[in-house]
Amino acid sequence: MKAFYIKEHGGPEACVYATDFPDPVVKPGEVVLRVRASTLNYHDIFTRRGMPGITLNLPVVPGLDVAGEIVEVGAGVEGWTAGDRVVLDPINRLGKGVIGETTHGGLAEYCAAPAHQLIRIPDNVDFDTASVMPTAYATALRMMYTNGQVRAGEKVGILGASGGVGVCCVQLAKLAGADVVAFASSDDKLARLRDLGADHVVNYQQKDFLEEIHDLYGKPSRRGPRATNGLDVIVNYTGGDTWVKSLKTLRVGGRLLTCGATAGFDPAEDIRYIWVFELKILGSNAYTREDIVACLDLASQGKLKALVDEVFPLERAAEAFARVEDRRVLGKVLVHP
Repeated sequence: MKAFYIKEHGGPEACVYATDFPDPVVKPGEVVLRVRASTLNYHDIFTRRGMPGITLNLPVVPGLDVAGEIVEVGAGVEGWTAGDRVVLDPINRLGKGVIGETTHGGLAEYCAAPAHQLIRIPDNVDFDTASVMPTAYATALRMMYTNGQVRAGEKVGILGASGGVGVCCVQLAKLAGADVVAFASSDDKLARLRDLGADHVVNYQQKDFLEEIHDLYGKPSRRGPRATNGLDVIVNYTGGDTWVKSLKTLRVGGRLLTCGATAGFDPAEDIRYIWVFELKILGSNAYTREDIVACLDLASQGKLKALVDEVFPLERAAEAFARVEDRRVLGKVLVHP
């Protein structure tokens, strides 16, 4: 079959497109999918580069997010038949492993997966939309709703708003009834974020995001009339040099939500702001199956839009990787095998 796989850890040269990659063989308890859409995440870049403490059996086909139709059902599988439209929960929750990391993922014509990782796609949701929901959108939902408890009337700032997680955070905050300020690196991206519902947009390449928050919502104070100044919530899954500034955007009792550290996991810290302003730092680790189902339900109701930046054919998957790695993405990059 056709596949785009990682032959060894390293840079872009570590990936290979082939037309003679071995077809998956169905095992008991598994199914084989005809892949219709796979979504790239920055996690796929980390998989190619190699991650500390994680040893992979290479070669491996990347692609955590996989949507397609069942073409073969293994022994012992009940409730599923050939032709069923499904998306995968990337995490094997009954054992070890992640699709596209420890087992072959979606950047191939076919993909095998345990039946317990299958999630049925609603009839009115297409494959592209379904493929966007697991890693990025379900992570955003868990961070914003399950753990972050974003509510109507709150002031919410979103750093990295143009990425896959970020565009979903914007939509979820607006669905909750919050006032949203979104940060991105270009005016073109900001225009798209306004279309998604952001009330305010800021180009962080041209303006200091902390100063912009103070201009919009006032500088936070510990007491008096200014105690309500600042944001109720800021989303920061970049880390790095934005961390302390993010703390300074929050009012007394404000919440910082994080699900990653794409710009560095060991930033400078100033814990004075945490205790003085009684801030809450809330982490979210990926997603649950229920989070994925909730996103699919919102998409089915027309309340959540899968923002697709570009779709690449499998033979151009190297270009898709480069686009994600260079952070030239608004929303999600898809690959069609």
